[in-house]
Amino acid sequence: MSEQPAIQKVKFYQTGTHTVGNRLMDADDRSVQASMDRSNAITSGHRACQGCGEALGARYALDAAMMAAGGKLVAVNATGCLEVFTTPYPETSWQIPWLHSLFGNAPAVATGVAAAYRVKNKGIKVVAQGGDGGTTDIGFGCLSGMWERNDDVLYICYDNEAYMNTGVQRSSATPPTARTATTPAVGDAPGNIFGTGKFLPQIAMAHNIPYVATASVAKLHDLEAKIEKAMSIEGSRYIHIMVPCPLGWGSAAEATIKVARMAIESGIFPLFEAENGVVTDSYKIRRRVPVTEYLKLQKRFAHLFKGGDQERIDSLQRMADHNIKRYNLMFEGVDQ
Repeated sequence: MSEQPAIQKVKFYQTGTHTVGNRLMDADDRSVQASMDRSNAITSGHRACQGCGEALGARYALDAAMMAAGGKLVAVNATGCLEVFTTPYPETSWQIPWLHSLFGNAPAVATGVAAAYRVKNKGIKVVAQGGDGGTTDIGFGCLSGMWERNDDVLYICYDNEAYMNTGVQRSSATPPTARTATTPAVGDAPGNIFGTGKFLPQIAMAHNIPYVATASVAKLHDLEAKIEKAMSIEGSRYIHIMVPCPLGWGSAAEATIKVARMAIESGIFPLFEAENGVVTDSYKIRRRVPVTEYLKLQKRFAHLFKGGDQERIDSLQRMADHNIKRYNLMFEGVDQ
């Protein structure tokens, strides 16, 4: 009679989906998408590219907002990739009340919707959302006005750092040296130039609104927690989510989460929270990596390495180093 094989513990690898492995995890360790109570704010059938960070970010953000609002939520959307790939006429992938008006007036429309529901005493929450073009550029005036009035709206920016829907043109959120259709990789200083653009979370903080946060699709539990916190606060709130775009960034479709994670771990994209204009918390980098590990994953920065442009690579590294110090992104006692 042969010996019985040793008993091995079964490992459940697929813990980010609504599979058996995920359901066996503690409820607190599951993502909102893995919950039986998820709202599926964006359902299947949309036309996003493979690996689209914006589709992922919006689904988690809106499902978390729906859960926090008890299902009483209206979304107002600026023109952009998210609007275009989810609503090809006459179809829609949205499973919640959803409005679209113009490229630049989502904050104003959301303000009006919130005011109407306040008058009617419906207890319905309003979320406005847009990409970096509709947020940092075209819609910035309406957004600043919403913040200045402290209107009761959560605005979410899905930042893929260019006008992706219309052909990958530069926006004011495009990082220095990045290749876009309007900042080609030619000349003595190829790509987007240094000294331009804006980091909108800092501008939001300057308005002294109740809550400002940055988030990333690489840290989904952190994203969900910030959405939940924002939904519990009255007044203007702003969450800026990094959502890599494989098409515009020239990254592999399957590398979206890795690219987003390298942005965090290098310090290029800081994760933090601020209340009433003051930073209150920040994500501590677990394994600091040089900025080159982030840049090399994307073809929009390939010219920096083909030409051996060490000077501008070093400038980008200094930007990451500055973020690490400014937002206190390292644990105390760790060499920065």
